[in-house]
Amino acid sequence: MTESLLFREDVDAIATLTLNDPGKLNALSDAMIAALSAEFDRLAEDRSIKVIILKGAGRAFCAGHDLKEMQAKRQAADGGAAGFKDLFDRCATMMQKIPTLPQPVIASAHGIATAAGCQLLASCDLAVAAEGTRFGVNGVNIGLFCSTPMVALTRKVAPAVAFEMLTTGEFIEATRAREVGLINRIAAPDELDATTRTLAATLAGKLGAAVKIGKRAFYDQMGLPLAAAYDHAGAVMVENMLYRDTNEGISAFIEKRKPDWS
Repeated sequence: MTESLLFREDVDAIATLTLNDPGKLNALSDAMIAALSAEFDRLAEDRSIKVIILKGAGRAFCAGHDLKEMQAKRQAADGGAAGFKDLFDRCATMMQKIPTLPQPVIASAHGIATAAGCQLLASCDLAVAAEGTRFGVNGVNIGLFCSTPMVALTRKVAPAVAFEMLTTGEFIEATRAREVGLINRIAAPDELDATTRTLAATLAGKLGAAVKIGKRAFYDQMGLPLAAAYDHAGAVMVENMLYRDTNEGISAFIEKRKPDWS
């Protein structure tokens, strides 16, 4: 992990990752993408962590790609084509690691989440935002349609909402973002961390094996036809029912006691 760009703090089975490039509004530079990707790989193997919180230092959550760094790639002989493809491929790979992580990932946003920063938030499983936070996929305002952010956004909000955001380049604020399903909860700015952590603690208190298998099934079934989705979900339910701790959880509920989970 590049400590200057990404901090990790583990408390009570919750890992908090803080994007730490406030001078650039936590832009997704080449180094930031690499740091996030490497840390996601580590977390995927860390059985001590049940929930991940992703937040930004300074005035914003994340302002998207580092435009100055992107422009520098144009100096290559091919005008930047190979460099741009490499950037977007690496960024897409990093984003796709989030839904495959065994732990739920909660974005904790403030200030702005724009372009690839909005993509990062939309790639997370859940999101909490401070009042006044603004969200946008506003690349169109500088002549660059937010095509890769569009992928995550259209899987989180209704197509018409996403298309309006993508083509107008206009921001939406937290209240609207919650209405359209981009975020789950809103907090007063000075309560953002506490609100996010309360949600994380709730998730961390569940049977980790059940949340893990459930998260995987959630994303797997979304791309399936209805009948196939039920077949897949049914098989997952059977697998989950056979867990020792699931048997204990059901028995404890029936017997009106706390479960003794291993």
